[in-house]
Amino acid sequence: QLQLAESGGGLVQPGGSLRLSCAASGFTFGNYAVSWVRQAPEKGLEWVSVISGGGGITGYADSVKGRFTISRDNAKNTLYLQMNSLKPEDTAVYFCVKSSGRATYEYDYWGQGTQVTVSS
Repeated sequence: QLQLAESGGGLVQPGGSLRLSCAASGFTFGNYAVSWVRQAPEKGLEWVSVISGGGGITGYADSVKGRFTISRDNAKNTLYLQMNSLKPEDTAVYFCVKSSGRATYEYDYWGQGTQVTVSS
């Protein structure tokens, strides 16, 4: 069974850092692009970052560019999001999502999410 499981969220002060992880299983991880998407309280889903199957191409939302870094370790079937210089507006539930075989923006599997709270 295909599964994505996020971890690493928590409470951090503004300006601090967190690293999120997403453990994948049940599919050939390196064959698919994967992304981070987040949902803040009373807001809709916001795409955060994407990485190609081999890790050679990445993309970021303007709101996180320069502060977040996406990476993957295909040997470990794991996706990462290094978050630096965190701001209160980064507070959200963060999901890792798998792109379908048809389109990068078409997500066919989601993790359960991990809560990130940025507050003093």
